[in-house]
Amino acid sequence: MPVAHIHHTDIFYVAEGNPAHPALLFSNSLGTDHRMWQTQADALSHDFYVIRYDTRGHGQSARPKGPYQLQQLGQDVTGLLDHLGIAKTHFCGLSMGGVIGQWLGIHASERLIKLVVANTAAKVGTTDGWLTRAAAVRADGLGAIADSAASRWFSPAFIESQNPIIAELIAHLRAENTEGYASCCEALATADLREDIHAIPHPALIIFGDYDPVTTAADAALMQQKIKNGRVVTLPASHISNIEAEPLFTRAISDFLTP
Repeated sequence: MPVAHIHHTDIFYVAEGNPAHPALLFSNSLGTDHRMWQTQADALSHDFYVIRYDTRGHGQSARPKGPYQLQQLGQDVTGLLDHLGIAKTHFCGLSMGGVIGQWLGIHASERLIKLVVANTAAKVGTTDGWLTRAAAVRADGLGAIADSAASRWFSPAFIESQNPIIAELIAHLRAENTEGYASCCEALATADLREDIHAIPHPALIIFGDYDPVTTAADAALMQQKIKNGRVVTLPASHISNIEAEPLFTRAISDFLTP
């Protein structure tokens, strides 16, 4: 099992494609894991060295006791790059992964080439909201979060399509580690990059979904306003747009990353 031993924890990853090609690192959203990027990995591993990993507390990565901090999540990425001997990479993160990407653009810009941040914001949600969710998950488990996840993640039309990926993702969420999930909620509670993202020097593609109730057009507009090389793409999707609008999402990042 490919595991990087980083900062006293273990980060699971999958690497596909030719290591001589430009690297492209994918970062998962809260409550998912590296498998959310399977379709993008299949499509892009011909042209990129694609790395997917499980954020600490998620999937097959270790779940050290929290709370976590955004800095830790970002340093896990730079540690993984060191482990793989990769000096620079393109980065694509969705939701929590997009927050990690912004942190990297600010604090580890020398490790990035281009940045894709999808369905995310410089400040996602509220501090109280995340701390309340963390406490509820620790007390009652992930059942209630899983029961309502589809309505946050996907549009009504996509849910009505009964695409089997929806049930698969919900099952994955229900099986996630409660402490790891809650600790990442606490990282998001304290993460506020609104005054810092102006320092991101990279070309940045900002993707948001027309039907996203979690991160909105206003969040995307703020990022575009503050990131000098940022541009926005709007997709007909809700929060997990790389799955709901997969062909459009994959084409958008491929066009952006390909010279």
